[in-house]
Amino acid sequence: MELIVLTLIVGLLLSLLFLAPRFLKSDQKQNIHSDSNNTKSVKAYNKAEISLHNKRTDCWIIIKEKVYDVTPYVEEHPGGDAILSHAGDDSTEGFFGPQHATRVFDMIDDFYIGELEK
Repeated sequence: MELIVLTLIVGLLLSLLFLAPRFLKSDQKQNIHSDSNNTKSVKAYNKAEISLHNKRTDCWIIIKEKVYDVTPYVEEHPGGDAILSHAGDDSTEGFFGPQHATRVFDMIDDFYIGELEK
């Protein structure tokens, strides 16, 4: 019984160590975005420029007219290389597919870099 309790405690501590940096990173980026939105304009990218970022080591995507540099997330993506199927292009349809948990909507803001040029 003591072994089970000890295992549960260790598991809880390890999960906190894994999740805490994500929450801190997310909070820090939100502060940066709110500060940067007040002091400078949003960068606009055209489709030709975005299309150049279409590799595992340099991956940008468009979701609802917003541009995201998801390069740091490519290796973590639970769907494997599926994230690369629209690298350098519009990923809106795939992003809102049934395979994504609701937490993906909070995570994507961490990768925002600008808007699609109209």
